[in-house]
Amino acid sequence: MHPSPRKDRSPHRAPWTADRARELTRAYLSVIAPSDQDTVNAALLVVSELVTNALRHAGGVTGFGLRTGPGTLTVTVSDASPDPPRRRCTPVWEPGGFGWPLVLDLASDVRVRTGPKGKTIEATLKLPVEAADVFGEGLSM
Repeated sequence: MHPSPRKDRSPHRAPWTADRARELTRAYLSVIAPSDQDTVNAALLVVSELVTNALRHAGGVTGFGLRTGPGTLTVTVSDASPDPPRRRCTPVWEPGGFGWPLVLDLASDVRVRTGPKGKTIEATLKLPVEAADVFGEGLSM
């Protein structure tokens, strides 16, 4: 059984912190039960980076979702900025600039949709075979 999706997509329903988003992701992953800890860690890193970037650089999280499909987990984070993410070209000793490249490396597919009220980023990760058959409505806020 999957956590049921929320119909209300207002900003007050979205996770306000990366900790809360990771907590929701852990709960969701416990339902689909991937046994591969690398998959779980990759999903938690992607969630953390996308939510943190939305909070730091894009006016906050306006939507959050998790869904599974055949062999995949898709993490969706919406924010208030229409500006697409970009790689920072900073020296390695300066803080920051590692989140977006990390998301691009961990996800098998990343899509960015922009609009006048912000953007939505969908990062899709591969799931191990035993979790691949469990998919449904997902979780969205």
